[in-house]
Amino acid sequence: MVDQSAVAFLQGLRSIVGVGHVITDQADMAGYLADWRGRYSGRARAVVLPLDTDQVAAVVRLCAGTGVPIVPQGGRTGLVMGSVPDTSGDAIVLSLRRLNRIRAIDPANRTMTVEAGCILADIQAAAAAAGMLYPLSLAAEGSCTIGGNLSTNAGGTAVLRYGNTRDLCLGLEVVNAQGDVWDGLRGLRKDNTGYALRDLFIGAEGTLGVITAAVLKLFPAPRGMLTALVALDSPRQALALLNLLQPRCGASLTGFELMSAVCMDLVAQQFPALPQPFAMRHPQYALVELSSNESEAHAQALLESGIGAALEDGIARDAVVATSSQQALSLWRLREHIPLAQAAAGKNIKHDISLPVSTIPDFIAHTDAALDRAFPGCVLVTFGHLGDGNLHYNVAPPAGVAHEAFLLEQDTVNRIVHDAVVAFAGSISAEHGIGALKRDELARTKSPVELGMMRAIKTALDPLGIMNPGKIL
Repeated sequence: MVDQSAVAFLQGLRSIVGVGHVITDQADMAGYLADWRGRYSGRARAVVLPLDTDQVAAVVRLCAGTGVPIVPQGGRTGLVMGSVPDTSGDAIVLSLRRLNRIRAIDPANRTMTVEAGCILADIQAAAAAAGMLYPLSLAAEGSCTIGGNLSTNAGGTAVLRYGNTRDLCLGLEVVNAQGDVWDGLRGLRKDNTGYALRDLFIGAEGTLGVITAAVLKLFPAPRGMLTALVALDSPRQALALLNLLQPRCGASLTGFELMSAVCMDLVAQQFPALPQPFAMRHPQYALVELSSNESEAHAQALLESGIGAALEDGIARDAVVATSSQQALSLWRLREHIPLAQAAAGKNIKHDISLPVSTIPDFIAHTDAALDRAFPGCVLVTFGHLGDGNLHYNVAPPAGVAHEAFLLEQDTVNRIVHDAVVAFAGSISAEHGIGALKRDELARTKSPVELGMMRAIKTALDPLGIMNPGKIL
């Protein structure tokens, strides 16, 4: 028997967004229902692609009136199953990719107003065309959307100087769980008029409402940028290098990435065409980027002075300074290809964690030893944004152990790593969010008081529980 209420619901969606923008065919929906890593796939009533904020609001009102859950979705590059529906098939997927307009650029106020479906690389390009800089930069910037970046409070490679996505956003437009539109698109650096509603929705992963547009901060485009790769003995030496460069370079120090020898070996094995800067292998590497609003000569003087001091003091083993933008790109490709090399080498157990920067060497030593005791010979692929305390701490199986078999040990590995994170006063998620993947670990590692306040906010703003159910909480 045909479910007439389901038929009427689909007809209602089609009347809002148009027949061609409600997808119900299983084959056509498949790409919207799987996570980026290909480990999980859910089900949905339909995939809905609205054109603008009014259509988003109308869809949410229809879902609120019928009790249908909504899973907001951006560029589908998330890593914690935050934009994937569950297997019940009750929810719709609300894809925001058609909300892709740059509404305004205000050079004098140094802001840009964009819709949630704008690709991050397109935002960067539009800012550059206006002689400005939007500094958020991620490996997935060619396909991720700003709505997803805001919903997960994404980080990237320039957090050290510019901050996370939260720090780069001044205002939001949001459709709440009742289908009302909150227009908070104010390009103000100071607005002390009550609760910071903007910050509730940034990082909420679509569980409180749907971000449809944002006012982003722009910055003067740097006049000079310089990149170097520094060879080191240990993470402790990397921290010493960071502490040496920060007072010398100040705000010009834009990026500071840590990469272990294992990471570089993986990249060399999987991508042999990428040039290797050093003739010999070193235990650790730091990728350092400086940007200057004065000139490239100014950046070069700062970087060469700092690296020279590190070599003289025995902090650094060796260093390569890029002498062209192409060489700088080659150095960054080594860093950006680490996740791709891991994927090509086989599945592993990933952790996106953050720690006080000062504790990272001790955390790595402690956790490496604990994992080796539990899984002798396991391969530790450690890299990340040392400058802001964000590590990607990934664990691959020992030689001879099948990848699929090792994945069965994920709960044990996660417990070892996350217990160490808590012991070192860190966070189990730095920039990827919680989604469904880390939901149980969040419940285990957060205090009851924190969880209670989060649940109170969720209940107050989404009393029907229709916004991205099963994510975070």
